[in-house]
Amino acid sequence: DDVANDQRKVIYQQRTEIMGAKDLSNAIHGIRFDAVGTLFDQYLAKNVSHDEWDLEGLAAAVLKDFNASVDPKGWLAAEPDLDEPTLRQRIVETIDKTYESKFERYGSDLMKHVEKDIMLRTLDQHWRDHLAAMDYLRQGIHLRGYAQKDYRYEYKREAYELFSSMLDRVKYDTASVLTRIAIRSDAELQREEEERQRRLMQALQAQHAEAQSVLAAGEAEPAPEAAAGAAPRASAAASAAAGGMLPGLAGDPQAGATPFVRGDKKVGRNEPCPCGSGKKYKQCHGQLEQG
Repeated sequence: DDVANDQRKVIYQQRTEIMGAKDLSNAIHGIRFDAVGTLFDQYLAKNVSHDEWDLEGLAAAVLKDFNASVDPKGWLAAEPDLDEPTLRQRIVETIDKTYESKFERYGSDLMKHVEKDIMLRTLDQHWRDHLAAMDYLRQGIHLRGYAQKDYRYEYKREAYELFSSMLDRVKYDTASVLTRIAIRSDAELQREEEERQRRLMQALQAQHAEAQSVLAAGEAEPAPEAAAGAAPRASAAASAAAGGMLPGLAGDPQAGATPFVRGDKKVGRNEPCPCGSGKKYKQCHGQLEQG
């Protein structure tokens, strides 16, 4: 539709300008100023006294989103007549100094490349989210007719609000990411990888040592069933030996002289089991004898 086409043209123009620019410093500075204005609107209510300003919340937001330490509450205590424009400018200058230190640390050429990359990535991400929101708006816009509203007018109005909010988020997120970003050199990445490998080897060695100790403990202790069964057998053997009743041993005059005689009739494998289960012997107690 016409609204979506107009929005695409704006985004295409912005991407073209970003990609063709050699230096985005002025644009980045303006974006940071607007982003700070967003925080002021959130934490410093209009037409109220200074006592009702959320200065602590403002300081926490600046530190979290722009990696800059400010003390608006202390500034206002020292200067009771400090007005909002001056306070805003002071915070912007503090954030600017934090950001400019990145140019000194990483170099101007690298930071210019990072600025362009972050702006494009942020714009593309929010544009994709905006397209999804527009699809959702199209699907439900006809419901406005039930409220006796012109759905075409409502669609244009809400589409404009969505687009405007999207551009504001692009500005804020771009300024926030650029002030918080940390660029690591190849040497730093190598040191981090070596440290990660060292911690991994320590963890593996600890697991191996624990597994070896568990295996060693298992071999040292006899199984409960084996220990319990060994004692009666040993006791029975000792008693029989004491009475001269171990058949097959030297000195036993009756060893091998008396054959084994079954006391009762052998049950066939296919006959009913004597236990009364109703199953065949081979499927009942016959399985126990085979085991």
